Amino acid sequence: MSIQKIARLAGVSVATVSRVLNNSESVKAKNRERVLKAIAESNYQPNLLARQLRTARSSMILVLVSNIANPFCAEVVKGIEEEAEKNGFRILLCNTGSDMERSRSALNLLSGKIVDGIITMDASSRLPELATLIGSAPWVQCAEYADDGDVSCVGINDVDAAQCVIDQLLARGCQRIALINHDLSYKYARSREEGYRAGLKAHQRDYTVVEYASDLSFSAGKAAMQALLRNTERPDAVFAVSDTLAAGAVLAIHEAGLKMPQDIAVVGFDGTELAEMVTPPLTTVYQPSKEIGRQAVGLLLNKIDNPEAPAQRIMMDWQYVSRASA
Repeated sequence: MSIQKIARLAGVSVATVSRVLNNSESVKAKNRERVLKAIAESNYQPNLLARQLRTARSSMILVLVSNIANPFCAEVVKGIEEEAEKNGFRILLCNTGSDMERSRSALNLLSGKIVDGIITMDASSRLPELATLIGSAPWVQCAEYADDGDVSCVGINDVDAAQCVIDQLLARGCQRIALINHDLSYKYARSREEGYRAGLKAHQRDYTVVEYASDLSFSAGKAAMQALLRNTERPDAVFAVSDTLAAGAVLAIHEAGLKMPQDIAVVGFDGTELAEMVTPPLTTVYQPSKEIGRQAVGLLLNKIDNPEAPAQRIMMDWQYVSRASA
C-alpha cells in the first residue's frame, strides 16, 4: 500500500497524508481522522528510510541499558517505548552488559543517522567516555546523572530516600542496620549508601556494616545476606539497594531459619512487582519507573527539536511503601 493509495482512500491530498505521518500540527482534525482511519484499515506501514530522506530524521531513539534483566530497567524501558510511540518514534534497545565496546558499537548508529537521539541508563562514571562518543547528538541520561549538569537527566533523590529507610527502621526499634549495596561506579549506589550512613549518623548510631553484592541479581543478594549472617554481630535489619537483592536476602534469611521482621527486617528499593511476589512481601522505596522513562523521552524530544537548549534535570517523587518484611 502506497501513500498515494492512502490519500485516495481518505479523500485527501498526498501532502496531507505526509503531514499526518510526520505529526504536523497543521492538519485539520477531520482530515487527520480520515487519514488515520485509512491507514488502520489498510494496515499501511510507512517506508522509514524514505521518510528519513525527506525529513532528515529517522524517528528512531537508541536506548542503552546495562542490564535489561533488572526489573527496574525493564519498567523504565516500557515507559520509554510507550512515550516514544505516542510521539511517532520507535526505539532500538541495546543491552550493553556494562561493556563499553558494546556501547561504542551501538553508538555508531548516531553517526549513520539511523537514530535521532539516545537515552542511556549507564554508570555515571562512564559519562565522560560516553560524552566523547555521543558528541553533540541529543542525549538524556535516565535514572543516573552527572553532578555537573551537562547532560539532561531524570531520576529521584536517592540520598533522601535511603535516609528515610533508615529513619523508618530505627523508628520500629531496629538497632543494627546493615546495607547490601552494589557497584559504586553507579551514582544510585553511592547516593543510597550516602543516605544510609547519613541516617545512622543523624541518630548517632555506630553500627555501619556494608556488604557489596557481586552483581545486581537474586543470587548475589542471597550470597551477600549469607555473608552478613556469618558476622559475629548479626544485623537485625537489612536495607538492600534494589528489590532484586532484597529478594535474595529474604531467601537466605528463610534458609537460616530466621523470621521476618521479628529476627531481621528487610527493606528493598525500586518498588517493582518482585517486591509483592516474595514472602513476606517487601517493604520498599517505590520510584515511578515508567514515568521516569516517559519524562526521559520528553527531555530527549525537546533536545531533538531545540539542539541549543540547556540541559534539564527532573527529580521525580518517591514513596516509602511499608509491607510485612519490615
